[in-house]
Amino acid sequence: MTAAESERWLVRPGTDAGLAGVDPGATHGAPGGKDETMLDVRRLRKELRTLQTALWAENQRGVLVVLQALDAGGKDGTIKHVFRGVNAQGTRVTSFKQPNDDELEHDFLWRVHKVTPARGEIGIFNRSHYEDVLVVRVHDLVPEEVWRRRYGVINDFEHELAVAGTTIVKFFLHISKDEQAERFQDRLDRPDKRWKFSRNDLAERKRWDDYQTAFEDALTRTSTKHAPWYVIPADRKWYRNWAVLNVLVDTLRRMDPQYPEPEEGLDDIVID
Repeated sequence: MTAAESERWLVRPGTDAGLAGVDPGATHGAPGGKDETMLDVRRLRKELRTLQTALWAENQRGVLVVLQALDAGGKDGTIKHVFRGVNAQGTRVTSFKQPNDDELEHDFLWRVHKVTPARGEIGIFNRSHYEDVLVVRVHDLVPEEVWRRRYGVINDFEHELAVAGTTIVKFFLHISKDEQAERFQDRLDRPDKRWKFSRNDLAERKRWDDYQTAFEDALTRTSTKHAPWYVIPADRKWYRNWAVLNVLVDTLRRMDPQYPEPEEGLDDIVID
């Protein structure tokens, strides 16, 4: 798949995200069914590892991957399956929970800026600064004039990161309400997954429409040339992983990280 083809999931800057028109169960562009697509997933993982190794060695630029989704949307699974086998030294995952007392004493980006990726790193945000225009909006935690102003603050923040050498790629993992129900039930039914379920998940589920509206606005207002959003149909996990890998690999190909030049005269060295 070419870069142009991977843009099928792109929220083009200046256009509406159009979530209502995106089928969460779609598999457009996949090389076939699940088995054929998984073969391509393995190929893409290998290329991602190669590109990440060069990025780490180059040590000049970073990549920030932002993952947002409704509960059970597949953020953890995406991290587990997409980044399997990458160099752990050059990859850092940050999960954003409800802010603690210390974080609440600062501006909403304070806890975010200090964990953005260093040069050579791929930083992965499991949830992110976007919670401050999503959860706070849905739960009316701050006045509307406050969270609306944050769209512009976020765009400025991401622009500064980009200018400083960080390539930003943002994914909204788009699942259906029926799929969320199935995943919640699976968590309840499996002892090894029950720890991931909370009664609060059901309370949040009742706010489904409010969250859809909040995501629609956030994606529309903050998909920019330097920090684009991609809406990934995520009901089928194999397709989700394949689509995310396509975008990431295309992004790193365009970055074209290079290995540093070795010291001169190494060809003359013989190890006794």
